[in-house]
Amino acid sequence: MANATPSPIRTAIAGFGVSGKVFHAPLIAADPRYSLDVIVTADPQRAAEAARLYPGARIFRTPEALFAVAPDLDLVVLGTPPLTHFDLAATAIAHGLDVVVDKPFATTSAHGEELIARASDGGVRLTVFQNRRWDADFLTLRKVVREGRLGEVRSFESRFEWWRPEGFGNWRDSASLSEGGGILHDLGAHLIDQAIQLFGPVEDCYGETANHGPHPDGADTEAFVTLLHSSGVRSRLWMNGMAAQAGPRFHILGSKAGYTKWGLDSQEAALAAGLPPSDPAYGVEPVTSWGVMGTDGDPEPVPAQTGAYPRFYAELAAAIRGEGPLPVDPAESLETLKVIERIHAFA
Repeated sequence: MANATPSPIRTAIAGFGVSGKVFHAPLIAADPRYSLDVIVTADPQRAAEAARLYPGARIFRTPEALFAVAPDLDLVVLGTPPLTHFDLAATAIAHGLDVVVDKPFATTSAHGEELIARASDGGVRLTVFQNRRWDADFLTLRKVVREGRLGEVRSFESRFEWWRPEGFGNWRDSASLSEGGGILHDLGAHLIDQAIQLFGPVEDCYGETANHGPHPDGADTEAFVTLLHSSGVRSRLWMNGMAAQAGPRFHILGSKAGYTKWGLDSQEAALAAGLPPSDPAYGVEPVTSWGVMGTDGDPEPVPAQTGAYPRFYAELAAAIRGEGPLPVDPAESLETLKVIERIHAFA
């Protein structure tokens, strides 16, 4: 007799801004292993949009309403500002629900450690949405590095820059450092995580930050970070939302060759435009966006891997069903948060 198909993982999303609307909801709705049952947003316009896009979901105004129906759920996804992450995740854990926390994981490493301990004690799964591990360009770079095509890697440069002097139009424009605000908390959580995934633990770090906007508590709009990995590789990372001209996304130098890539991964723009993750065009980088490898005068285009944000939820479903590890170990996001704290301490 064939095994019965497992029931869908009953899911709630808290927050329907960029995180909830652009990333989490489309990925969950496209995966048959999940059902999108609840969306929480206090904004009337966002609530109306959520109801239009996902008519099968119940729309609640408050987290309290969500947790009142906790017995009907399996998973809570937090796409809310970082200041809310600890309390909401702790409440979900207390209700026996598995939890996805968007980055930054928490406002402090102490809060992150506490959430990991509570999840372990409660026997629930806790993970962090480090989706940039599945960027097309990062997957391509990781493949190039693992194949040894660059030789001994000596330095790694990574940038996430764009021209947005008017700000984000959301909590990022007003959150203080103590609330998890600033571009180092936001994009640094991705770039530092990627560097550690490529080259291992950080032995030493240094950073510089600047505030070029009306941000409270010194929350940074620009940051530079340098990491010395235990492997000997030096990573240099730039984050800037006010860059009139962006530098290369990746520039990595080895003893045999270098690799340079310009432009950002296309998945966020595709999801924001309504392209479903099931579309064959999803995650496919045009040839004009491919990185090049080699030496000066002899560059060779490197075919891009396909961007794969859906793999986060595919791996999470396997973990929830006892068939594999979590897509992101929260201890890894905790280490990234500790690096950010070290940089803020002297920046």
